[in-house]
Amino acid sequence: MKKRRAIISVSDKEGIVPFAKGLAALGFEIISTGGTRKTLDTAGIPTIGISDVTGFPEIMDGRVKTLHPKVHGGLLSVRTNAGHVKEMDDNGIEPIDMVVVNLYPFRQTIEKPGTTFEDAIENIDIGGPSMLRSAAKNHAFVTVVVDCGDYSAVLSELEAHGDTTLETRRRLAAKVFRHTAAYDSHIAAYLTEKTGEQEPESITLTFARKQSLRYGENPHQNAAFYAGKKQGYSVAWAEQLHGKELSYNNIQDADAALQILREFDAPTMVAVKHKNPCGVGVGATALEAWTRAYEADSVSIFGGIVASNREIDLPTAEAMKPVFLEIILAPSFSKEALDHLSAKKNIRLMTFSTDRSGADERMYVSVAGGLLCQSLDRKGFDDYELNVVTEKKPTAAEMENLRLAMTICKHVRSNAITVACDGRIAGIGAGQMNRVGAAHIALEEAKSKGLSANLCLASDAFFPFDDVVKMAAEYGVTAIIQPGGSVRDEDSIKACNDAGISMVFTGVRHFKH
Repeated sequence: MKKRRAIISVSDKEGIVPFAKGLAALGFEIISTGGTRKTLDTAGIPTIGISDVTGFPEIMDGRVKTLHPKVHGGLLSVRTNAGHVKEMDDNGIEPIDMVVVNLYPFRQTIEKPGTTFEDAIENIDIGGPSMLRSAAKNHAFVTVVVDCGDYSAVLSELEAHGDTTLETRRRLAAKVFRHTAAYDSHIAAYLTEKTGEQEPESITLTFARKQSLRYGENPHQNAAFYAGKKQGYSVAWAEQLHGKELSYNNIQDADAALQILREFDAPTMVAVKHKNPCGVGVGATALEAWTRAYEADSVSIFGGIVASNREIDLPTAEAMKPVFLEIILAPSFSKEALDHLSAKKNIRLMTFSTDRSGADERMYVSVAGGLLCQSLDRKGFDDYELNVVTEKKPTAAEMENLRLAMTICKHVRSNAITVACDGRIAGIGAGQMNRVGAAHIALEEAKSKGLSANLCLASDAFFPFDDVVKMAAEYGVTAIIQPGGSVRDEDSIKACNDAGISMVFTGVRHFKH
């Protein structure tokens, strides 16, 4: 049997010793470098140093060790090409049949607190990707392994058939190019961020598959869930403690709930249905916040998703349990609450980080054949330059309700109107083709709860006419907040003055499509 050679050089050494032992038992000579060689030598596995292959020492603190013709010639030679074979013989190059490489942990390095720019640069792997790409290009003859999860299958195939199949080598080569593309994208994103470039000439986004989903938005659509940068208020990085797997729509709704919840510091509960909030409550405790969120719309919350920015304790869990909810997300659950809620088989219980630092500040939306990219809408109530434009000024209580109404309105599909009363959302009009229709839905919802006084109304964009103000007056609205900026603002201001309603302009619109 001809002599076969494998290069092994890995940062992640999980499973490498039994895999290398298996290769050695099959007659492979193992070429290795640095720390990997020490690991294999300690395990009693014979190795050849890379310098013994190249005839050249590792130099520049290990920056240059595998970038050599005797490595890449051995990887890239076409074994059926007589010219290639002769050039290998003439230059003392031996073929290399397998590459087992994983790369310097660049992404893990930059995610560590306190990592310096110099540390990040030193964790950009050069030799590893070069060997992987050479081997993957020549996968007709070379087996390339970048994922320790493939060790067992590759070894089994070698033991059973003496070699890997072309189909396997092609599958592994495709994985390599996905891996190196993702690796390069992390580096590009890091350096782009450091330069402050907002609109680079191209962008490459990379996400790791978190799970395959049973189906997408509908049963005839296939789907998978991928996770990007680790951050707080992220369903992609939430931990599931109980319940069946999330669905595509569950994930969409959970994300919407967390992005709304991110706006609040006081104890808050957010209920979401079809990506729109259907109940929001702010209180002194998680239980009080839940009660207010539930009472905001006890019908729509059925089958919804609820997120809390406080631990779920037993009294809160007892209040929530009778309601059919798909998911409850919270920073934590007390043991008693977790035991109590886990008695319901189908509910999903998840924890998430409330760390606001390090979050992505840009969002991406796909369209057919393209991608839209924009900065996230992080403007909140404290960023507005508020301008009271009516004779009547809002009271302190009204101002708090206007704050709540506008904070939620920002996250409702346009055209959007929200109504708040007594620290909870009383009505939501979402995604209507005209603002009057959105106002009518929100105000009727408030009326159905017996609320017809001291209502505070928010609009995501200005009023082009005074019709919403006149309707609001009929339903007991006492204060309105809106961006302002219409050429007919004076009509709305006059209607407010006539009805004794205070109106506040924010100067900021929050369209959400």
